[in-house]
Amino acid sequence: MSSAREEILARIRAATADVPAAEPPAWSREDDDDPAVAYRRDSGAPGDAVERFAERAAEYRAYVAFAGGPEGIAAAVAAALDRAGAAGGRLAVPADLPDAWLPGGLDLLRSADPQVADLDAAAGAITGCAAAIADTGTVVLDGGAHQGPRRLTLLPDLHVCVVRRDQIHPSVPAAMRALAGAVREGRPLTFVSGPSATSDIELNRVEGVHGPRTLEIVIA
Repeated sequence: MSSAREEILARIRAATADVPAAEPPAWSREDDDDPAVAYRRDSGAPGDAVERFAERAAEYRAYVAFAGGPEGIAAAVAAALDRAGAAGGRLAVPADLPDAWLPGGLDLLRSADPQVADLDAAAGAITGCAAAIADTGTVVLDGGAHQGPRRLTLLPDLHVCVVRRDQIHPSVPAAMRALAGAVREGRPLTFVSGPSATSDIELNRVEGVHGPRTLEIVIA
C-alpha cells in the first residue's frame, strides 16, 4: 500500500473515530432531520408548469407567445421578428434548426460554427432550448439540438427561443435532473432569465450588456 493512500485512510479513520457504533452505515432521507433534506424538489402539478413559466418569464421582461402545435411555430416566430423589427435583417440559426420553425423569405446565417463578426452583425438569432424552469421563468441552453454554440445567442441583439411544452419543468431541481446528461458530457449550461440586464450603483437598469437586449419566447 502506498504511503499516500495510507495517509488518506488514516485521516478518514481519525475523522470518523467519534461516530457511534450504532449509527447506520448508509444515509437515509427518512432518518435525516437536517432541514436541507426537506428542500422542495418539485412544485405544483405538471399541468401548471407551462402557465407558471410564461408568467415568470414575462416578469423578467421577456415577451412570451403561444404557438399552439408545431404547425404554428413559424407564424409565431414571424410575429416575434416583426415585433423586434428584425424581420428584414440577417438572422443566425443553428445548422440543425427545423425548417418548419422558420417563416419564408428570411436572410439566414445557418452554420454550425458561426464567426463572431457575422454574429455581431446579425439582427437576431432563432434557436430551440434544452429545458425551461417554471418557478424561475428561465430558459436553459446546453449547446445541444437546435441551439448551436453559446456565442450564437450571446452576440445578436435579439434572441427568439422556441420552447416545447415537454421541456418545461416545474422547479430548478427537476430541470437539473433533466440536464444531467449534458452535465456528464461537459457541455456548458447557459441559464437565461429575461433579456440581458445589469444595474449600476444608482440602480439604473441597462439591457443588452452581456447578451441579447430582447428575448422572445415561443411556447409550442
